[in-house]
Amino acid sequence: MQSNRPFILIVNDDGVFAPGLKFLSTTLKQIADILVIAPEKEQSGKSHAISVDQKIKLKKLKVSDGYAEYSCSGTPADCVKIAMHELVQKKPDLCVSGINHGANFSISTLYSGTVHAAIEGTIQGIPSIAISHQNYSKDIDFSHFKKFIINIANYILNTGLKNGVTLNINIPDAPFLEIKGIKLCNQGNGNWEEEYEKKEQDYYWLTGNFVSFDQSKNSDIWAINNNYITIVPIKLDMTDYNCLKDLKDLDINV
Repeated sequence: MQSNRPFILIVNDDGVFAPGLKFLSTTLKQIADILVIAPEKEQSGKSHAISVDQKIKLKKLKVSDGYAEYSCSGTPADCVKIAMHELVQKKPDLCVSGINHGANFSISTLYSGTVHAAIEGTIQGIPSIAISHQNYSKDIDFSHFKKFIINIANYILNTGLKNGVTLNINIPDAPFLEIKGIKLCNQGNGNWEEEYEKKEQDYYWLTGNFVSFDQSKNSDIWAINNNYITIVPIKLDMTDYNCLKDLKDLDINV
């Protein structure tokens, strides 16, 4: 990674052989030097988990001019951490996580390994974005989104992002010609109605359906359900400042 081109770190949670990751790296290789580091197996739903009680194995898969690819036995957040500590000589200009097979909007933002790999990039001081597609299939045709991915990457490479902010991007499951555009949104209010199916005597399988509590046209829920690509800026500082003001008069003795 010695050229004068931009340097992009790519990660995901679906695993190093996932089609969405391959498409992303192939697309962004046109404009930048690329370092791919991704879990050796799927790590969906890992949120910001890190490996503090087990060894992490790093395996070099491919190295060529302007491109390097590694698998990691750890979590998506581990991938970013170990890349920054062991693999890079200079800080990447951009971190892109995805393209995830399955959307990560509303409350799923908190659970997503894809989103939190990008958040770890932000923690490391790298302008970072997460990209997810609403369809879970491994056979999605991402080719229509090549221009969008290059444009959003170039925009951030040229303008940067505010410190502490990550962009969470979701692509709707709709024919490309029916996508209405790009919409800047807030994170919508929704949740998962979950249940555990008992498969064997002592084994359970988590299932559930997403339920929206939000009718606002400013939310990512409304936008993605109405065929917009959604962009939600999320931040590291999770303080509720309005609540902090309300608690100023908290009268509790120790």
